[in-house]
Amino acid sequence: MSSIEIKNLSKSFGSVQALKNVTLTLEGDKIYALLGRNGAGKSTLLKIITNRLFADSGEVMLDNTTLTENDKTLGQIYLMSESTYYPENMKITKAFKWSKEFYPNFDAEYAQKLAEKFELNINKSVKSLSTGYSSIFKLIIALSVNTPFIFLDEPVLGLDANHRDLFYQILAEGYSENPSTIVISTHLIEEISGLVEDVIIINNGEIIRNESCENLLASGYTISGKAAAVDEFIKGKEVIGQDSLGGLKTAYLIGKAESVPQGLEVSKLDLQKLFVKLTSN
Repeated sequence: MSSIEIKNLSKSFGSVQALKNVTLTLEGDKIYALLGRNGAGKSTLLKIITNRLFADSGEVMLDNTTLTENDKTLGQIYLMSESTYYPENMKITKAFKWSKEFYPNFDAEYAQKLAEKFELNINKSVKSLSTGYSSIFKLIIALSVNTPFIFLDEPVLGLDANHRDLFYQILAEGYSENPSTIVISTHLIEEISGLVEDVIIINNGEIIRNESCENLLASGYTISGKAAAVDEFIKGKEVIGQDSLGGLKTAYLIGKAESVPQGLEVSKLDLQKLFVKLTSN
């Protein structure tokens, strides 16, 4: 099974160090969440892996073969980013045809089916698409290329709730039928928490967490119930967030739930709350 190894990767833009000795392995056939605040280094990392940028130091290897300026290995990776690398006047139908030229396993028939599901007019030009439909166009390409590694950088930008839900459903179905390594970089953390297997959190250019979603969420818990009872229970404990509604309260804690009084309910930790806690400076 193929894997990508990132070793001691560093990158600076002037006086700003975007990545600091990042070491990471992306295993085959697994869905990752790549999480970080704006400017944390997520996009820089993905662009270096795919040769859109070059690192100051370190290396990126695919099955012990360098990815730097290596067309053969780079053809096994697809990056969906904020940029649309197709001529603005090109129609979507022609874009599908050209995608087949660069990615031989591109499934044009599947892309057509996805366009119908997302109600994307394939006779429109690339430049005529709204922000949401531009994202849909790029998502359809990414879901149809059939490369072993797919990187999705803010894939649901501009999508409404229905289209986001449809994307997650199609992604899960496609992964089940034809597994690959998928890395999703997004700010909509809770929406993908049930989809991803591993979570990578980057903060100020450094990897601060790299573990299974299950283990990460097991580091804490959520407690809810009547506000007074919750307030009493959380005294002296590490609280990372609280929500109140009327006389009810929910608190998010780090640690293990022990001796929970009757009337309070314990549930799984909120990934977004944990992320905010871990990346707060």
